[in-house]
Amino acid sequence: MMILGLVRWMQPVHGYDVRRELLSWGADRWANVQPGSIYHALRKLTDEGLLRAVATEQVGGRPARTTYEVTPKGEDEFETLLRGQWWQVHEVQDPFVAAFSFLPAMPREEAAAALRNRANLLRAGVESMRASLDSDWVRHSKPVHVGWMFELWLARAEAEVAWCVRIAERIDSGVSYLPAELVGAEGWSSWTDGGPPRARNAQ
Repeated sequence: MMILGLVRWMQPVHGYDVRRELLSWGADRWANVQPGSIYHALRKLTDEGLLRAVATEQVGGRPARTTYEVTPKGEDEFETLLRGQWWQVHEVQDPFVAAFSFLPAMPREEAAAALRNRANLLRAGVESMRASLDSDWVRHSKPVHVGWMFELWLARAEAEVAWCVRIAERIDSGVSYLPAELVGAEGWSSWTDGGPPRARNAQ
């Protein structure tokens, strides 16, 4: 969707310009668009009839550059993908959530320290995003909605900072979460007896 949308927006456009624009948005961090895969994706979308290569030119010793446009089929696909993202809520895959599900495997002091470290890293990201929001790059060089995207990232990051600090404080306060502290507690016997039932059945 990102590549189709940018070609549609900037067409006719070289792959180099699509790559540069995506990187300027930081799309490699939040849209799973890797710089090295962009040219491959352009060729694949062309093979599928969603894009059309309209020209290939070479200037001096530079690599040849192909110019792309969106086909009618590509327009339809972009509209479908766009509205699918707007009107549905998708779960975000976060490796930290997978790690947090095994919190009882972490010693209490280390778990609290790791959460506070995560909060500090997120705070640094928040400050960087705030600086970007206040910069001429966002205020004058990008569409206004790009600034709104930064506001969304800020809100999410600030919420997670608060959560990390809150959970670290609970751990420090002695709230029980380790299996040894919860012997006999409802739901924990299945974990101490070889793992949750679903996990055992899947083995």
